Amino acid sequence: MSRKIELLAPGGDVEAIKAAIVAGANAVYCGLDTFNARNRAANLSFDDLCGILRLAHQFDCEVFLTINVVILEQELPALFKLLNQLVNTSLDGIIVQDLGLFNLVKKHFPTLDIHASTQLTTHNEGQILFLNKIGASRVNLSRELNLPEIASLTALAHQHDMLTEVFVHGSLCIAFSGQCYSSSVSVGNSGNRGRCSQACRDEYEETAAGNKYPLNLKDNSAYFDLPELVEAQVDSLKIEGRIKGAHYVYTVVDSWRKQINQFVETGKLLDDDSNLYKVFNRDFTNSFLKGNLTKGMFIDNPRDNSVNHAIEQKNAISVVQIQEVRQNLRADKNELGASLEQKIQHLNIDKMSLTLTFSGTEGSPLTIKAGVTAKSNQLTESTESNEFTLHSDTKLRKSDMPLCADVLEKRFRSFNDSNYIIQEYDFNQLAENLSIPFKELTSLKNRLAFLLNDSVEVIAPVEPPKLIQAEKVEDSPKLSLLISDEKDAHLCDVTKADIYFKLPESFKKGCNKYIELLQRNPRFIPWFPAVLIGKDYIEAVRILEQVKPKRIVSNNTGVAYKAFEMGIDWIAGPFLNTTNSYALLTMQEELNCSGAFISNEINRMQIRNIKRPAGFKLLYSIYHPILMMTSRQCFFQQTVGCNKPSIEDGCMLKCEKATTITNVKGISFAVDKQKGGYPSIYNDEQFLNLDAIKDFSDLFDEFFIDLTDIGSGSKAKLDKIQLIEHFENLLKGDEDAVSQLNTMVTLSTNAQYQQGL
Repeated sequence: MSRKIELLAPGGDVEAIKAAIVAGANAVYCGLDTFNARNRAANLSFDDLCGILRLAHQFDCEVFLTINVVILEQELPALFKLLNQLVNTSLDGIIVQDLGLFNLVKKHFPTLDIHASTQLTTHNEGQILFLNKIGASRVNLSRELNLPEIASLTALAHQHDMLTEVFVHGSLCIAFSGQCYSSSVSVGNSGNRGRCSQACRDEYEETAAGNKYPLNLKDNSAYFDLPELVEAQVDSLKIEGRIKGAHYVYTVVDSWRKQINQFVETGKLLDDDSNLYKVFNRDFTNSFLKGNLTKGMFIDNPRDNSVNHAIEQKNAISVVQIQEVRQNLRADKNELGASLEQKIQHLNIDKMSLTLTFSGTEGSPLTIKAGVTAKSNQLTESTESNEFTLHSDTKLRKSDMPLCADVLEKRFRSFNDSNYIIQEYDFNQLAENLSIPFKELTSLKNRLAFLLNDSVEVIAPVEPPKLIQAEKVEDSPKLSLLISDEKDAHLCDVTKADIYFKLPESFKKGCNKYIELLQRNPRFIPWFPAVLIGKDYIEAVRILEQVKPKRIVSNNTGVAYKAFEMGIDWIAGPFLNTTNSYALLTMQEELNCSGAFISNEINRMQIRNIKRPAGFKLLYSIYHPILMMTSRQCFFQQTVGCNKPSIEDGCMLKCEKATTITNVKGISFAVDKQKGGYPSIYNDEQFLNLDAIKDFSDLFDEFFIDLTDIGSGSKAKLDKIQLIEHFENLLKGDEDAVSQLNTMVTLSTNAQYQQGL
């Protein structure tokens, strides 16, 4: 395995990719105008991608394509079409979020290299093993991790021939990637579909701590942490910024390239990072990397900080001084821009010109000469040429169905494609009324395709296999519920429903509290959270090993992998963002998963076509608090304030603050911190979807309700026994239960079920 330090650059459009290449990137990641988590970037057409591949590879730069969104069932034919195209390019890898893609690629497109996106929230050892099992060759580790955590996971990845990459520069999300639903909930634009509207950058009513942008983090920069990243043996240093322009990409990549080169050559660092402040930034922090989560990570301004930084550096006070700083900064930016323009002006991604010449006489082979001409990417206007010559095995003979111009053009026009543009067909040297068998003509075409594809066999297209809807596991849908407090154990006496017990995100090391609780309450089915880092993952595994439950629900793929190893029946929780049949197949076939919650982000039409595998349960939540985001940072530092300068080890276990934040539209959101939990923000409305029972009793085996009180904010606590009774009556067909539930749950919505992704 290579230990080269890869500098991985963003490319939101063609010009930005050219900028990354000339600045010294070892690899670029970019997206097409579909299946891509940066739909606000300009992105590429497929023709652009093919041109970028030719250009980048001339400069020994790899290209990774982002297919880093969840996939909907009705999109699978279009996805197959794209994958059929990608396998016949020189693409170096695809970046994937959806678990279904792992199954598809492994079975049908094994030549494609899969990288696990940051949207998969990878932060513990079990998740590395999970991703290795389903086919990932590298993983983008969660941005929230610190250096020791990164080093530990990288060492494990290397043991399994996987590479790791870490974001080292650019925007930071306040929420765990892949676990943020704020944009989806508030305006219907899901981050899991690349449509994040950045609610974390929004203005809110001024908080008690005096902040109007209480969720707005500074940008990430590990510029001076390079030695520690090298020591941690991270393989790829990733720069964020696919919605940034070419000027930004060039400046940041160039700065990092010089820093890496300096360190490799001398073992020392450059101490000047001034150019990084001359392009868009919100000031910089490396606090996640250092594990020092302070108030200093935030900035109460989501806009460009470059001018403010320059003014502070020059200590400009007067109007004249400030104006001079602005002018100098503008001049520096213009100079950098002019330098970039000069460097990329001769780079092109134009299609290669193809001339096809057909020749032959009676009794001789059919000869095809393919002349390829491409513009040079050097500092001249020159061109580069190549020529291939092929001969038929059989001889041309007289025929009543001759190889006329129309027939040959029709046969060979497919070469007018993403890589080539046919400039000319030349038939002047081909005698008339001659032919060869059409199967030989097809053979010639295939041989030419091989040569024009860099002597790589062209892979035939794969048709999507027809999936069958297997029978339900349960004859009629059951009710299940979630609790988080042993005080609710009495609910076991009033219902036969499955009772899941929500475990926290943090545990006291070596404490047997939850082991003993689960052993006391054999009806409780452990429910594991989405995020379990470091010792909290180890303690979660210890619970599995000590309790040995028959069944669990896991929202964390690391715990899921451990359950698979131990032979424990496991169900994929709702925060695994399952939206299609192939995701179900990945989990069942690779990790013996027995059921899954279907994502609450998708609507009835998007749910309808999902096909269950045989013997596989489908579950759906019809009542729960709507999580908007979860963070490793502290929401209370910027809202109600906190006397602690930074988050301490005990904060997770001890703190149980709660408050609200209110946006400028007057909508309030509950900020909740349970003991043992990460700070989270919830919508003001509860999710209540009674329509799903009517729509999908023939599809779902289990309808789920959340009775934990987590995220309820200041809302009145409801009678849980009464809620269970109404939901059970609804499943039995009692129409009165609808009005009774709507009366009880006064502030609710099922907007996501209506709008979908």
